[in-house]
Amino acid sequence: MLILVTGGTGKVGQHFIAGLLDDPRFSKARIRALCHNRLCPETERVETLRGSISDRETVTKALADVTHVVHLATCKETPEDVMDVTVKGLFWLLEAFRTSATARQFILIGGDAGIGHFFYRHEAPITEATPHQAYPGCYALSKVLEEVMLEQFQIQYGINGCCLRAPWIMEKDDFKFTLSFGDDVFGGPDWKTLVPASDAVRYAREQTIPLLRDADGRPLKRNFVHVDDLVSAILAALDNRRANGELFNICMDRPVDYGEVAAHLARTRGLNSVDIPSQFHSNWMDNSKAKYLLGWRPVYDLEMLIDSAWGYMRSEEDPRIVWYPG
Repeated sequence: MLILVTGGTGKVGQHFIAGLLDDPRFSKARIRALCHNRLCPETERVETLRGSISDRETVTKALADVTHVVHLATCKETPEDVMDVTVKGLFWLLEAFRTSATARQFILIGGDAGIGHFFYRHEAPITEATPHQAYPGCYALSKVLEEVMLEQFQIQYGINGCCLRAPWIMEKDDFKFTLSFGDDVFGGPDWKTLVPASDAVRYAREQTIPLLRDADGRPLKRNFVHVDDLVSAILAALDNRRANGELFNICMDRPVDYGEVAAHLARTRGLNSVDIPSQFHSNWMDNSKAKYLLGWRPVYDLEMLIDSAWGYMRSEEDPRIVWYPG
């Protein structure tokens, strides 16, 4: 088994490579990491190839003798790059995969941006049958195009592919910084822009928690997944015949409720919260299909997500890295 991993130096890529190398089920598997800016350290089981997936020659070389592809590379809100990387890059990967004599499985990591995240109202839990609805911006559009392209290659050529659709991916103390009123906020909303500047400074100093409310005035429910749970889902899908041709929601069993977050941090850490109104909509991704077909279960629940983030202690050798804007 030779697995091509794109985006191998990112948050998910690093965890996936480490998880696969430690998994006795894949003790004979080798990894080829196709890297663009940063390089993976090479070992007896990990080789590195440098280049961009937007370059057909690079992709053809990367797919040589490969049996499985785990496609993690992506762009965020970078219009000058997004079509070359996420659309043309995926096209070259799929073209090389479908004509390969050794390729057996293609796994795409998708995102809930493709079904609108919290920008649109959903009257029922979000399942794999929920229609695509990109929110404004090039990133969400690219996630729709990725899923559709993989689906069409499965129809056109009968390739063995599957998509694991993940919401916002957390590791270490990420979740703590998603709730910061300071300049160190991870992702969005950018809380300090939603309150008077003097209040934002005070909230940051006191570690006040934003209690985001949805368009109906209720505490917003938003989907997350811990990187460890996403990696376990990838490993569950790898070489699994029940994953063939399927799309799976990979997320926590329940969405994060900002009211429950505020209550937990008030009870366990004495932190105050402040209401932040919004026009966003609560939603709930249903992960039942992945549980049923893959036998996968997420480990992280709300309390574990919060407590692990607040309890994480960084060393000098472990600087905080934002792999992408969030």
